[in-house]
Amino acid sequence: MMRLQGVKVGFALTGSHCCLADVIPQVRNLVDEGAQVFPIISDAVNDNDTRFGTSEQWKKMLEEITGKEIVNSIVDAEPIGPQKLLDILVVAPCTGNTLAKLANGITDSAVLMSAKAHLRNQRPVVLAVSTNDGLSMNAKNIGLLLNVKNIYMVPFGQDNPSTKPNSLVSKWDLTVDTLVEALKGKQYQPLLIVY
Repeated sequence: MMRLQGVKVGFALTGSHCCLADVIPQVRNLVDEGAQVFPIISDAVNDNDTRFGTSEQWKKMLEEITGKEIVNSIVDAEPIGPQKLLDILVVAPCTGNTLAKLANGITDSAVLMSAKAHLRNQRPVVLAVSTNDGLSMNAKNIGLLLNVKNIYMVPFGQDNPSTKPNSLVSKWDLTVDTLVEALKGKQYQPLLIVY
């Protein structure tokens, strides 16, 4: 049975490029669950080629999987609010930069505008963190966002405590389950996982 039949999901990707290959399959999982997925990307994903792949490669994959045009500008993301275009928004991977800006009300990218526009309708936003400073500079921002109504998080943990003791990464394969619970107004549990 498809758990997300007809649900309109915004899927916003930010520049944790090392995670994109693990995150893209979650977009496919949402489509397989019956969701209509609308891809949204940050400037970092839109403009930068890295050792993990080219921007054109990621954009092509997203458009092929979703069958939808990519939203990559603040202007194109703004109607998400007034037109109530989405039922739920997922930000994955959600970088420390995006966490910090979201926690402090900064709206300077398509991803942040989509979150702001969507939250104004009191609809759920799911964040899947990927940040090297989740247990240092960004710990306070995660704490702030955990207390914001309509924000939910994909369970996360320390992906490499021996060499990156402050790093937190979400368990990507729990994205769909977290989204299903968020649509019911619940946080998927447990939130803290062990890698």
